[in-house]
Amino acid sequence: MIASSNPQKVLPKNISAKNIPDVLIHEIIDGVPLYRKGYREVLAKTKTVEEIMGCSSLQFFIIDYILGILYPVINRQKYIIATNEAGLHLDRRNNLSGDIMIFDKNVLTIDKIDTHYSQVHPMISIEIDLDVELERFTENGYITIKTQKLLDFGTDKVIWFLTKPKSVMIATKDNDWRTFSWDQDIEMLDGICCNVGKYLKEKGSEFA
Repeated sequence: MIASSNPQKVLPKNISAKNIPDVLIHEIIDGVPLYRKGYREVLAKTKTVEEIMGCSSLQFFIIDYILGILYPVINRQKYIIATNEAGLHLDRRNNLSGDIMIFDKNVLTIDKIDTHYSQVHPMISIEIDLDVELERFTENGYITIKTQKLLDFGTDKVIWFLTKPKSVMIATKDNDWRTFSWDQDIEMLDGICCNVGKYLKEKGSEFA
């Protein structure tokens, strides 16, 4: 585990980890729950669960852009696109979620679709920023361990769009990890590309 150098924040009085509702758990890695950003405010009753459940407007703007590229051109007979914090059950100690996942229908067959987290790996996992409180990991540590978990599970490619450094990190199953400026064209799959930085500039966003 790549630990955070930041000191642990103190939980509100009379609250222990055992008393934290499951709805505030975003993911579980190696049996360790990772809580949603803002969960402490919910425990302190200064925010509601609903107030911390969604992503930022910048995140959903980027997600909308990526989905807007994918849906018109992707082979829908071959692939399934999952969004809305799609869940993955890797094993009894690891549950992950993702912003956008692309599954091969020959792998995620209809008999494997049910009311639980998917136990089938996506071909492509796309993440926009981090949605967990970094208490047990550094930011790079969390990205590294989650990416490696996805690759070990069978994912072909993991793509991270990070808004603060304006960068893209891409890791593939052949252990090729690279970081680029998000002003470059990034291939998602089958020659389908996006360019987040260029798109934000064209739209006049201050975050470009």
